[in-house]
Amino acid sequence: MNWITKFIKPKIKSLLKKRSAGKDKTTLWTTCECKNLIYKDELFNNLNVCPNCGSHHKLTCEERFKIFFDNKEYIILETPLPKDDPLKFSDVKKYTDRLKQARELTKQSDAISIAHGKLKNINITVGAQNFSFIGGSLGAASGEAFIHGIQYAINNETPFVFFSCSGGARMMESAISLMQMSRCVLAVNELKKHNLPYIVIMANPTAGGVTASFASLGDVIIAEPKATICFAGKRVVQDTMKEELPEEFQTAEFVRDHGGVDLVVERKYLRSTTSTLLSILLKKKESQAISETSDVTTFDETLPKTSKAV
Repeated sequence: MNWITKFIKPKIKSLLKKRSAGKDKTTLWTTCECKNLIYKDELFNNLNVCPNCGSHHKLTCEERFKIFFDNKEYIILETPLPKDDPLKFSDVKKYTDRLKQARELTKQSDAISIAHGKLKNINITVGAQNFSFIGGSLGAASGEAFIHGIQYAINNETPFVFFSCSGGARMMESAISLMQMSRCVLAVNELKKHNLPYIVIMANPTAGGVTASFASLGDVIIAEPKATICFAGKRVVQDTMKEELPEEFQTAEFVRDHGGVDLVVERKYLRSTTSTLLSILLKKKESQAISETSDVTTFDETLPKTSKAV
């Protein structure tokens, strides 16, 4: 081993680690996929959308709620938290360590957060996934949070809006994670039995078991521009089919054109679009309730009219 390998390389690596660790706190600029430098304040004021290419950067749950609810006012609901690491899973790192790291990073107990507030004076319940929490993956705690949000919406008779942003089911929980798909679908079914609107807004990416379950069941499904929406990734599909796929394959626009999504809406128009849809769906619910009550026949109305005897 020469002196470059033994001394110089470790020094360079340690310096790079220190710089990357303090990067978010010290730098005023960030980069976009379009390779342009963006002033962080400018990106924040533009709802985390690149002013150059229009790329919609990922948001935390708190950031979602702040830009979606009226006057940034909302209440985050406390959701059930099941036992961590039921399978004692470990790969290069213990699952418990991954959870601890994700919680420190995101300040969330799991990937899904639920909040209650108003959207254009309409009381709503909103759920969101944080991709920074182990890829927004669906585990037991996320499933419990989603179901709790649905139950809260039913109890308070509010619409339920969900922002999906996930790589799919959480592999560290195996079948326990996959079980959440059917549980969440059943919860959505209960919401629909109560005639409450359910709107899904797909962010980049929405994939795997989340796409295959509750994210595809919205009364209206909206996607942010250029969001990746899929079950299996493009490379997996291409290798399976042995065919060259279109460049825009699995983008929000491609999925919309093929019937998988209803609308592709820019982030700045999500509030107005969602509130308009909710007002229409809620009026439909009211008109259905009125028609059902008007169809009720009273006992007196069923009696035949009799003429007086002369």
